[in-house]
Amino acid sequence: MTQAVEIAESVAQVGEELADFIQRHPKLWVITGAGVSTDSGIPDYRDADGQWKRPPPLQHGDFMSSHHVRQRYWARALIGFSAMREAQASGAHRALAALESQGYIQQLVTQNVDRLHQRAGSRRVIDLHGRADMVKCMVCDYQMMRHAMHTEMARMNPSFTGLQAGHAPDGDADLETDFSTFRIFDCPRCSGILKPDVVFYGDVVPAERRLAAQVALAESDALLAVGTSLMVFSGYRFCRAAHERGIPLASLSLGVTRADALLTHQWRAPLTPVLEQAVSCLQRRLLD
Repeated sequence: MTQAVEIAESVAQVGEELADFIQRHPKLWVITGAGVSTDSGIPDYRDADGQWKRPPPLQHGDFMSSHHVRQRYWARALIGFSAMREAQASGAHRALAALESQGYIQQLVTQNVDRLHQRAGSRRVIDLHGRADMVKCMVCDYQMMRHAMHTEMARMNPSFTGLQAGHAPDGDADLETDFSTFRIFDCPRCSGILKPDVVFYGDVVPAERRLAAQVALAESDALLAVGTSLMVFSGYRFCRAAHERGIPLASLSLGVTRADALLTHQWRAPLTPVLEQAVSCLQRRLLD
């Protein structure tokens, strides 16, 4: 038997098992992570063992306290954000949207900030860590679309617009140069610090998002984690809550998760083909 055939059979089996799980628990609470978006060309942070692939991400306190850190952040984003801006929804995103439209997903909570679930057609989405396509003033709460801010900074910094670097997670770029001359576009209303409307490391998830996710979990009959290591506590906390309630916990990912000891079902397999297989199985069963 060839390796390709073995992989195909494994995907088919896992897809059937996932379909069984979904069918038994039709009020699913789903949490997704970076693995869902890697097929869309957006890099992730961690490897299959849950370890950092690169230096840990920017801390909220560093961004707020250091003008140099903000110069470096925005100069790199001017190059790297195109990967997120131009990304298209993957088969995994579309499969999850299909499961919602078929009535299986009660709530989808994503740790991603790329809005690709919404582009794929999902409607019951909580952007736990915010959205990268918006920026917000840390003083007066003024908001604007991020592409408009990037347009202004490109005009202010023509020498940076032609630089090239590899893409990194969350719209960053692997660029190292002298950032001291980079001019940052500040809030047009109050001149305050503009920051992407996302939860940086060291910050906290807004209470209304956390509570909305908790309410939805209390009304669900199982938790399914997709493409996430759950290493960040803001996501892991929901697994602990589900475990305390005694409802099934399942994970579909390529590697370990922080919640491995709590899981009732675990599949380490490629996301898109398995999810597509599960959707196909459920559709076929409806017709049988």
